[in-house]
Amino acid sequence: MIDTGYLLTSIAVGIALAIVLSLIYRRSLSNLRLSLGREKDELMEEAKKTAEAVKKEAALEAKDLVYQAKSEAEKEIKERRHELNQLDRRLRQKEEALERKSDQIEKREHELNKREKEYNARERTLLDRENHYSQIIKEQQASLERISGVSAEEARQELLRRVEEETRFEAAKLAKRIEDEARELADKKSKEIVSLAIQRYASDYVADGTVTAVSLPSDEMKGRIIGREGRNIRALEAATGVDLIVDDTPELVTLSAFDPVRREIARLSLERLITDGRIHPARIEEVVEKVKKEVEAIIKEEGEKAIFDLSLSGIHPELVRLLGRLKYRTSYGQNMLQHSREVAYLAGMMAAELGV
Repeated sequence: MIDTGYLLTSIAVGIALAIVLSLIYRRSLSNLRLSLGREKDELMEEAKKTAEAVKKEAALEAKDLVYQAKSEAEKEIKERRHELNQLDRRLRQKEEALERKSDQIEKREHELNKREKEYNARERTLLDRENHYSQIIKEQQASLERISGVSAEEARQELLRRVEEETRFEAAKLAKRIEDEARELADKKSKEIVSLAIQRYASDYVADGTVTAVSLPSDEMKGRIIGREGRNIRALEAATGVDLIVDDTPELVTLSAFDPVRREIARLSLERLITDGRIHPARIEEVVEKVKKEVEAIIKEEGEKAIFDLSLSGIHPELVRLLGRLKYRTSYGQNMLQHSREVAYLAGMMAAELGV
């Protein structure tokens, strides 16, 4: 069994403990309420102070805005007033200018009316004089016809005949004089134009000789060029279309062909074969083909260069190629391409002098 005394003591202690805790809670609650009240008052006070500060700051900003707006409005009003004054001044100036022009127009109209009246008066006077003189001429003409026995038409025809004869004679003399002067002037002018063109084109004359001989490092090279049983020389002649003449001239081989381009291809090919040292039919064909392409490129380049130097355009490619081939042709010791350039320059200068 549970001890009754112990149970009652425990109950009493629990009740006392609950009473003590209740008192402590109430006191803490009271203190908390007091603290909250003070904090509330402090917050209210701080909020009031903040509101006052905000109010004052807003008032100051409002004053600044009002002042700024007023200043801007006054400035704008001042600018508008200045613009209106300028516009008014320009309008007054235009009105004054229009008034002056109006006065000038009225003055001119008055002068024109005055001149028109004077012109009409002079015209009437001249018309009266013309009628008067016409009447006098008719009377004199009739009097002359009665005295001379020749009508006015017959006299006019006779006068025209004499004037025509004299005019023809003077015209023939004038035509002959003009023809003589023109012939003399043309001869003098043509000499001046040719002389001036030659002076303007002061080109150095260079006589380009055609190379038909190739130097050899030694006479031993002749045998290598001829090859076994003449295979090399035949291959070279067949590939280039040029005759190779190997004679007793020391260290020299002569190239013979009517076409200078072929001679050039043969010369370059032979020089490269000699430098390379490998001389046999297959190598000969290879070198000749390569040199042909290079020479063809040089011909095209020279033709295009000549066309460019002469400021020409729209020339057919075949004509350009033919022009480039002139690089390897000569006439009386002069290179044909250079000669053609000189002739073109001189013709252009003479045309410029003649204005054509």
